[in-house]
Amino acid sequence: MQKSISSVHYIMLSALSLFSLCASLKISAQGNLLITPKRVVFDGSKKSYALNLANIGQDTARYDISLIHYRMKDDGSLEKITQPDSSQKFADGYLRFFPHNVVLAPNSSQTVRVQVTKWNELEPGEYRSNLYFKAVQTEKSFEEKKPGKDSGISIKVIPVIGISMPVIIQAGESNAKVSFSNAAIQIVKDTVAVIKATFNRTGNMSVYGDISVDYISPQGKVIRVGLVKGIAVYTPNPIRNFSFRLNNIHGVNYHTGKLHIVYYNQALPTMFAETEIILH
Repeated sequence: MQKSISSVHYIMLSALSLFSLCASLKISAQGNLLITPKRVVFDGSKKSYALNLANIGQDTARYDISLIHYRMKDDGSLEKITQPDSSQKFADGYLRFFPHNVVLAPNSSQTVRVQVTKWNELEPGEYRSNLYFKAVQTEKSFEEKKPGKDSGISIKVIPVIGISMPVIIQAGESNAKVSFSNAAIQIVKDTVAVIKATFNRTGNMSVYGDISVDYISPQGKVIRVGLVKGIAVYTPNPIRNFSFRLNNIHGVNYHTGKLHIVYYNQALPTMFAETEIILH
């Protein structure tokens, strides 16, 4: 919408905040900010973490840091909330972090420390919140166009960029279990193979790991055709629906043989679930 305020008008455009959930295994990135690690889990073995924030851009950047909360939908997307769902517990009342804002010169880094407080007051279970790093814009961040001869409009583009990362406290032993259901393959336009499946989670805590898919030919040859890292099923969700595209590899016929699907955490190491799809 255009408003006649003066001979030069300004249209302020704000981009939606973007959240990096599936970056690399250890690094989250959004815009010019890199954060290592990309998630924090307190399981009683340590009470504090040091996060490394690095500015890989060409301009000085400022970020305000706060705690926010999400619920996970059945399709794996996240929705911001202010009150926990039934059986969901926020971690913000048991966390302390500092500093609350950082200013990073180009190609510089800084440490942000996150600590658990009142550990002895925690009841068994999982507590989850998200650290949110919001870019604070300055005039140097604006991209400004000069007014056109006919339009008389000047445009400033102001991107509001943020990145969030989960901070999870796990008090007590986990009895979480996962199984697959509704696993199937869909061939799109006779060329694109897509795996679809449902995670079924039970127990008191979230699960987090990688998914691998191996094609097994009728002759028994095994070929890796899919790998997705960093898949979570958060409490209190009992299910998460998931799909991803398999690789087209020479010698793989998705109409014969079978697919072996495994959900596992290599760091623990733990295999959460596995299933097979018979191809026809």
